[in-house]
Amino acid sequence: MQLSRSFLEEKGKVLPEKVLQFGTGVLLRGLPDYFINKANGQQLFNGSIVVVKSTSNGGTDAFKQQEGVFTQIERGYENGQAVERTVVNTAISRVLSAREEWEEILACASNEAMQVIISNTTEVGITLVPEDAHAERPVSFPGRLLHFLLKRFEAFNGSKEAGMAIIPTELIVGNAHKLKTILLQLAEMKGCSSDFCNWLQEANDFCNSLVDRIVPGKLGATETAALEKQLGYRDDLMIMSECYRLWAIETNSERTRKILSFSTADAGVILAPDINKFRELKLRLLNGTHTFSCGLACLAGFTTVKEAMLDETFAAFVAGLMMDEIVPLVAGGDISTEEARTFATQVIDRFRNTYIEHLWINITVQYTSKMVMRNIPLLEKYFATNGSAPTLMSLGFAAYLLFLKPGAPYKVEDDKAGLIVAYWNRQDEPGWLEALLSDKSIWGNNLTIYPGFAETIHMYLAMLTGSDAGNILRSVMDKRSESV
Repeated sequence: MQLSRSFLEEKGKVLPEKVLQFGTGVLLRGLPDYFINKANGQQLFNGSIVVVKSTSNGGTDAFKQQEGVFTQIERGYENGQAVERTVVNTAISRVLSAREEWEEILACASNEAMQVIISNTTEVGITLVPEDAHAERPVSFPGRLLHFLLKRFEAFNGSKEAGMAIIPTELIVGNAHKLKTILLQLAEMKGCSSDFCNWLQEANDFCNSLVDRIVPGKLGATETAALEKQLGYRDDLMIMSECYRLWAIETNSERTRKILSFSTADAGVILAPDINKFRELKLRLLNGTHTFSCGLACLAGFTTVKEAMLDETFAAFVAGLMMDEIVPLVAGGDISTEEARTFATQVIDRFRNTYIEHLWINITVQYTSKMVMRNIPLLEKYFATNGSAPTLMSLGFAAYLLFLKPGAPYKVEDDKAGLIVAYWNRQDEPGWLEALLSDKSIWGNNLTIYPGFAETIHMYLAMLTGSDAGNILRSVMDKRSESV
């Protein structure tokens, strides 16, 4: 049997349509739609989602055949314990094609119950396409949203109560603010009235948001078949995700808080006037740890994150890096030490997830830009606080430099790698490393001003170059444990 509302004996049991969602991707289904479905189960939101399929790839047949219902398998670790959960999500009422069912999408603007817009159209999706200002069928997400909001403004005669909570989840800082700016530009190009432009700005709450959950999507054919036999139905929309989940939404509006009542169903949804602290935690402890670790992992012969975390020494390196060196730098201001340590513990659980095939080589893409953005500020803060070179961050930094050395057997995808390679080509010259570390065009600062940093990097480069990286890591961690 095929999974559907009919199979669940819920034919016709669709809740009022409260959300318009641009995008059918697995992240939206595995995170926002997950939260809304959970809230519906607790009778806290009692609303369904109309999904707009924005791309031309594939069709909506599977969604229509299954009446929007799909299975989500959650797998991973929570508080160090292995977890697996199966969730049947019934939050989607229908999926409409922007290309073929545009009039039906616009008709949703007249629905008084609809109060939320969600999107994930990739970072490129929030882009100004001037032609959309006058197009009858716009092609960009901002263009489509502007047409929808114009219809809503007209349908409710500019009532402020018809304003929407608009929450883009695209992975760019200030995603809602950027979207709002583009909408106002398009409105001006279109010659929209000042009344509409005022309504657009004042009645609608554009909420910056941050999403964090790994949703690989479909399982392999063999595993899917085994699960379908276990569950007793076929599901062409089944997805898998990790257990960890975060959707931080920035808003000061009490009206928006009431509209987003699904936020009370799960601690993973956070409504706050400022979400920068959640971005900082993710940037430094999750992304920063990845960046300090990936070169070392590749040099030590690990292919995936989970493989490395099964190695006791590497797992100790990751834990020590986060808990001992990064957490004290992140804690302070709006972030308490307890919050930072809790987040670090969750990151360790996520790294250990045996169901996620996260390749280290993929994490090294644009390595230099990531190191500069994520980790140079941590190094600078460490020296300002401690006045000496950090053991584990320095080892990770040295491994990064060695990873970019010419002649490596792996593929390097780093637009700025040439800057580092130029210095490697001078390695027989005295002071080449000091010249590299002092190059402000790369780092934005002179790293040789930090006491002992250049000497420490020299030492680790010599060690890593002359021996197996895994053995060097064990030696460093053994020596470190003896000194603690």
